Amino acid sequence: MSIEVKVPVLPESVSDAIIATWHKKVGDSVRRDENLIDLETDKVVLEVPSPVDGVLKEIKFETGATVTSAQVIAVIEEGAVAAAPAQVTAPKAAEPGAAAESKVDTSALPPGAANYAARNDVNPADVTGTGRAGRVTKEDLVKHVTSGGGARPEQRVPMTRIRQRIAERMMQSKNSIAMLTSFNEVNLSKVMAMRKELGEPFEKTHGIKLGFMSFFAKAAANALAKHGIVNASVDGNDVIYHGYADISIAVATEKGLVTPVLRNVENMSFADIEAAIAGYAKQAREGGLKLEDLQGGTFTITNGGTFGSLMSTPIVNPPQSAILGMHAIKERPIAENGQVVIAPMMYIALSYDHRIIDGKDAVLFLVDIKNQLENPHRMLLGL
Repeated sequence: MSIEVKVPVLPESVSDAIIATWHKKVGDSVRRDENLIDLETDKVVLEVPSPVDGVLKEIKFETGATVTSAQVIAVIEEGAVAAAPAQVTAPKAAEPGAAAESKVDTSALPPGAANYAARNDVNPADVTGTGRAGRVTKEDLVKHVTSGGGARPEQRVPMTRIRQRIAERMMQSKNSIAMLTSFNEVNLSKVMAMRKELGEPFEKTHGIKLGFMSFFAKAAANALAKHGIVNASVDGNDVIYHGYADISIAVATEKGLVTPVLRNVENMSFADIEAAIAGYAKQAREGGLKLEDLQGGTFTITNGGTFGSLMSTPIVNPPQSAILGMHAIKERPIAENGQVVIAPMMYIALSYDHRIIDGKDAVLFLVDIKNQLENPHRMLLGL
């Protein structure tokens, strides 16, 4: 029996989706709940699983096509068995002295980098990686090629839907918000000491590592409760004050930045925060975030420090009115009790909508964050 595979019902805020990747081709066997296709909306990548066991009989739209809710995109013959592949005669061994055809191994690269390496015949083994754990990124490959390590090709590719949406929202923010940024610096000595002292028992008890983000998220939730205007948003001529801290956490992915939301952070423990962030990060990397994970949010935290940023001016994510930027921790000499000491310091930035948030409110909010992080026991007491 032929079974139709349809586009999932999209939320009202999402009009259509683009077929990003087919994971099967016509004639392939499929299993129930096996992912057939990735659909890219302007907010998230959706997976479409097979509803039955069988064989993929027909693909109605190729990669790059635009589809809408409930549209039929494929047909599966339920219960069918894929035909056995035709036997292929093994190729003859190359004659002595003949040059073997070169092939670039891109298996360890993310999709964008793998495509670039293959097109430019760049061996990732010849490139110094600057990503996490020394991974080779697309930027590393581009630098290698443009610096003389390869050819000089150019490639024009359309923006992904997610990247288009990011661009639209950034321009919306710049054009519709009177944005200003204030800075401060934080001595993280006590936070680092607490992590060193309690990190191991914390992980044994809760099954997750104690990171920095939980300290910042908890400090932000406490500060938002005391400085309500920073947690507010503009709706026409009205200001909406939110009596809860739904904090968006910026997560970088291969397709762009996404901001899943931690709900009611004021009621979450450090372990709850760390677990939620780790879960979102994993889902973001694997394309498993749901639309509802990204909707809402009253405040955002972004951490450019993971990539080495020392200072930046983050852009507010409308309709929110403020965003906190974290940066790299650097040991610097500072004056402390009349003595020069070396301390792990971080610059923090608060970009805010100056239409409703005065400079005084922004500065007091940043000072509150600074005081909590430099005295982490205060946040445990909600001070």
